[in-house]
Amino acid sequence: MTYQVVHRTTYKYKHPVSFGNHAVYLAPRSEAHQRCESYELVVTPPPATFSERRDYFGNRVSLFTIQEPHEELAIEARSMVTMDGEAPWPGRSPAWDDVARLLPGEIAPASLDAFQFVFESPRIKPDSEFAAYAAASFPAGRPLIEALLDFTARIHRDFRFDAKATNVRTPPEEVLRERKGVCQDFAHLQIACLRSLNLPARYVSGYLRTYPPPGCPRLVGADASHAWVSVYCPEAGWLDLDPTNNMVPSQSHVTLAWGRDYGDVSPVRGVIVGGRDHKLEVSVDLEPLESKGPANLQGE
Repeated sequence: MTYQVVHRTTYKYKHPVSFGNHAVYLAPRSEAHQRCESYELVVTPPPATFSERRDYFGNRVSLFTIQEPHEELAIEARSMVTMDGEAPWPGRSPAWDDVARLLPGEIAPASLDAFQFVFESPRIKPDSEFAAYAAASFPAGRPLIEALLDFTARIHRDFRFDAKATNVRTPPEEVLRERKGVCQDFAHLQIACLRSLNLPARYVSGYLRTYPPPGCPRLVGADASHAWVSVYCPEAGWLDLDPTNNMVPSQSHVTLAWGRDYGDVSPVRGVIVGGRDHKLEVSVDLEPLESKGPANLQGE
């Protein structure tokens, strides 16, 4: 399966911006089951400076500055991604509590890399209240993959998707209390619970291909991005989980970037001089090349 992706972000400022310095995380990763064939970033007005690099987690980040007065900033990321099958889940796994107990003493590179995702991050602080909520899915000795699937299903059942209930800075503690939010919130919540059990979990940003109801037309660029969770399992590696939809990510999920939490991989961020208030417009089209039109995306 090959997708053509167009992600458009437009900032319309109330007053002119005299200078802007921005970082963009919109290039799909190339991994075992996903390959980024091409990536192009088009910025208007044209940047005075532009560069690209890999961040600490291996994500491709585009950096640019705008040095002319402007009342609108348009960022369009165009990419082509090929999905080569699906990441297999193991048939067996060690008990979750054995993973939590033994990982700190492991010295293999993969284990050392995973261990950094056990700790607190700027937007996620492990706490006993998260461990208490997760406990029903993690009795002593239960295989890790069995516990993960059960816990993902429980978040999907217990929490309501509500796009107006939260914002990008809503903490997981509030989400746990109010039992509603969006995909970013559910990912943060699940990570907070797993880290509170000393299990390594990271935040994944990307896209999810969805379909309109029968008889309904698709909405071009209807939504923004999606988010889910990846958990480390010894010998099997990283396993992805989508608590918003209670599913294991497949060819319908396109990975952009991963990090400790949303703050590490927010699609667009920056610092501006001027502007004051602004209006943000975001749209994404994910088009399978063998079909005639783009599919809908489920957004945050």
